[in-house]
Amino acid sequence: MNTITTTQAAQFLMEHDNFLILTHVRPDGDTIGCAAGLCHALRRAGKTAHVLENPGATSLFTGYLEGLTTPNGDGNRTVVSVDMAARSLFPDNAQVFLDRVDLAIDHHPSQEFFSKATCLNSGKASCGEVVLEVVKEFTDLTPDIGRALYVALSTDCGCFQYSNTDAAAHRAAAELMETGFDPYPINRVHFRTKTFKRLKLEGLLAQGMELRDNGTTALVFLTQGMIQELGADERDMDNISAFVGQVEGVKNGVTLKETKDGHVKISLRTDPGDLNASAVCALLGGGGHAAASGAMMKGTVEAVRQAVIDAIEQVRNG
Repeated sequence: MNTITTTQAAQFLMEHDNFLILTHVRPDGDTIGCAAGLCHALRRAGKTAHVLENPGATSLFTGYLEGLTTPNGDGNRTVVSVDMAARSLFPDNAQVFLDRVDLAIDHHPSQEFFSKATCLNSGKASCGEVVLEVVKEFTDLTPDIGRALYVALSTDCGCFQYSNTDAAAHRAAAELMETGFDPYPINRVHFRTKTFKRLKLEGLLAQGMELRDNGTTALVFLTQGMIQELGADERDMDNISAFVGQVEGVKNGVTLKETKDGHVKISLRTDPGDLNASAVCALLGGGGHAAASGAMMKGTVEAVRQAVIDAIEQVRNG
């Protein structure tokens, strides 16, 4: 395990070239924003850099990568991963780089240290903040860099509403906004508007919601049947795990999403003072943060539901 500081990470980047930046499966705003921001910064520093296309990226985020992607990693590349804590998070087209990552930049305490060098700060609310500290070591901030890293930070903090939001996150957001980009379109797209199909999905989730522990724990179930009935796609379901936490009185929310290949994606959002989400998901083969973690299990929704309930009880009972 070779952990390095942000200064050392910046030095590594300046000593190398021909970068390929990887993002994780089911890419969210943090991994996409980090990749775009780092790519812009490297190019500004005179480096050759591309982001490997991610087949799971939706139109909600692909616009931030315009002009930055490549369909493959041919050639002698310096491989950098962003916001990727585990080998299981490599997309299919990135599997060939499992043992070839030169630098991992991350903020997850569940980091598996698969890279030759890892720049990790698990105290940051988003990976975007770690990338921000790295890029400031070798270039000035531009509106393109600021916009991308603001997407990373704001989406991982739920527009600064989640429990991971601290003063440092607000200071980082202010620094990024001072680069001159307009944050309003970002905030509107990611935090103010929903597709009509998304609203219908939320209605179905509310109808089937299971409340436990006197209403402080809620479970919702998103089946393939529901998805097909509404004709919903991944954009309609982006960050759907945040929905259950909007219910008054709920401290801990579990979202179980059935996949096409017979697995169930588990998303757990908790009040870390009441329940450690990372500890629960570790028992299920996953990981993440104390307040937000996930896992993937093979089986039926009912079987995975029971496994999650058992894991929660195991963590609570020590």
